[in-house]
Amino acid sequence: MAVEQVNLQKEPQKELIANELPVARNNKHSNIVNYLDSYLVWDKLWVPMEYMDGGPLSSVIKEICMAEGEVAAI
Repeated sequence: MAVEQVNLQKEPQKELIANELPVARNNKHSNIVNYLDSYLVWDKLWVPMEYMDGGPLSSVIKEICMAEGEVAAI
């Protein structure tokens, strides 16, 4: 398991997170990292999820330029 911590004080688009959580909760698939739950801890939102070796996809996207088909495959 991994826990994503989102600092809500520094998050400019809080409404996107609020919309994403119900979608993640209601969609389970073997090819998607599954959402387990969420907790508000002080000013941070903690989101426990299945552990994915290799780190977050956002770090890969920042470092590598991919074609649309490659992104779709991932």
